[in-house]
Amino acid sequence: MMHPVDTIKTRLQSQAILNGLQNQKNILQMVRYVWQVDGLKGFYRGAIPGITGSLATGATYFGVIESTKKWIEDSHPSLRGHWANFIAGAVGDTLGSFVYVPCEVIKQRMQVQGTVTSWSSVAVKNGNAIKPGAQIYGYYTGMIHAGFSIWKTQGLKGLYAGYLSTLARDVPFAGLMVMFYEGLKDVKEYVEQRGMSSPNLRVNHSFEGLVLGGLAGGLSAYLTTPLDVVKTRLQVQGSTLRYTGWLDAICSIWAAEGMKGIFRGGIPRIAWYIPASALTFMAVEFLRDHFNERVPNDNSRDVSRLSVDKKSLQEVA
Repeated sequence: MMHPVDTIKTRLQSQAILNGLQNQKNILQMVRYVWQVDGLKGFYRGAIPGITGSLATGATYFGVIESTKKWIEDSHPSLRGHWANFIAGAVGDTLGSFVYVPCEVIKQRMQVQGTVTSWSSVAVKNGNAIKPGAQIYGYYTGMIHAGFSIWKTQGLKGLYAGYLSTLARDVPFAGLMVMFYEGLKDVKEYVEQRGMSSPNLRVNHSFEGLVLGGLAGGLSAYLTTPLDVVKTRLQVQGSTLRYTGWLDAICSIWAAEGMKGIFRGGIPRIAWYIPASALTFMAVEFLRDHFNERVPNDNSRDVSRLSVDKKSLQEVA
């Protein structure tokens, strides 16, 4: 559902590599350009690898986060609370990165290419074309073709381009999102316990996940936007032109484009993550409530938290 927004974000962040620093488009100009040049198909380029990566990350993330948080709280009581939430979210996202990063590389390269008729990008360095009229890499007809092409030209290093920068973005993002989500739930419970809210205003867990999950995702997305810009540049550049690494990329972007460049694509990134996180946490809370109805009372878990009873997990398994 949100892939077109992600496509606009990726194209905004990669403009400096593909077209130079001059005449970079804003959000509305980029939307108009993609529609005029590539049509609806251009907005959904890279959707399949995007879905594949999201499935792998989501399954690993929520499959690991519950048991990890419980283990941290049991073995390291001093880390209970927000630190346990942060670490559990970071661990879950790190494990999912082994599948997610290659899918992300393929997805972003397909997104910036658009349709075959519009793929005429020029390799650019310091605002000047290195090879006028030359493409950074050939056109990818699909996910499989892209994977084989990247493997053939760049090997495993190409498929995992920007791996460290992806972790540098996603580990803090995942940790912050869980931490903010739990923090917002604490605030909500505090308000309810103090009688500061009307009983008629109390909502079920699914709606709570929708609202608080959206806020947590949007705030986390904004704070990690600079890391997302660096990751996008490293993964899109290919082998014709590359930054020497994560530090070189962020220093170069800051020197050439300033704060605006570091936060480029921030608005569509936030617009992507608010509904995505809201729907995700709503589904998690809904499934948690539904699952809890089937578990005996003496083995039930606290549905207001991401942690679960270890005995319940073993019985489910």
